[in-house]
Amino acid sequence: MFKNVFGSGFLVRTAHVILTWVITLILFLHDTDLRRQEEKGELTLPVLFVLLVLVSVLLYFAVSLMDPGFVLSDDCDLQFTLGIAEETQDMIPQTTKSIRLRRCGHCLVQQPMRSKHCQTCQHCVRRYDHHCPWIENCVGERNHRWFVLYLAVQLVVLLWGLYMAWSGFSHAPTWQLWLRTNGVLLGAAAVVAVLSLTVLLLLGSHLYLVSLNTTTWEFMSRHRISYLKHCGVDENPFDRGTLRNLWGFFCVWEPVVWEQVYFKEGSNPI
Repeated sequence: MFKNVFGSGFLVRTAHVILTWVITLILFLHDTDLRRQEEKGELTLPVLFVLLVLVSVLLYFAVSLMDPGFVLSDDCDLQFTLGIAEETQDMIPQTTKSIRLRRCGHCLVQQPMRSKHCQTCQHCVRRYDHHCPWIENCVGERNHRWFVLYLAVQLVVLLWGLYMAWSGFSHAPTWQLWLRTNGVLLGAAAVVAVLSLTVLLLLGSHLYLVSLNTTTWEFMSRHRISYLKHCGVDENPFDRGTLRNLWGFFCVWEPVVWEQVYFKEGSNPI
């Protein structure tokens, strides 16, 4: 389920962890609300802040090391129809709509619908969304909801940290003295502000795509995807309404037969 922590993304993960705890340390070393409450013996908010930072780091590693939904080579030995296993063939209705079956030219596996080969990971990924250099892993069927949860927690941490950094700026009679006094905290606040905006945009875009039951790859490259080429600009064969899309994404853990959803006549909808 999890990849080797010392794999190709070791440097990225190490840099993320170091940056996270360095900024946290800066917030505690300067005269911010965190430090003032700690000095007064009021430890509730400082402890909650540290715990939230720890949760964000743990979620980061979970998403980074988790199998995003790799299509295993053993699947080649199964009998596939439209990219799904034999035991689910009877779930696909007979219809005049058809699509071209695909076999990956890189790893030679039969690709289920909505999967794509990732050149970086060297695997086909189920319900492929994108390869994220931040986590050095693909975002796919198994870890997408955890990725969105991580973004939400990370955004709360960043906004809280930005507020704490603002509370730590001290007054000075001149700009030179002010920069000398607050330079390190200002640098940390600038980094946190840029990251906050980045995470906010990422979280907003993913929630929007999830509400439509589409992926980043499908949204950006639908004109090149075989099962979406025939669809209109505003047509999405996987869209079942905003509430059902959100419920299926966050609350349904069983693998989804996307061919069944695609043909709109499945007998076992989410």
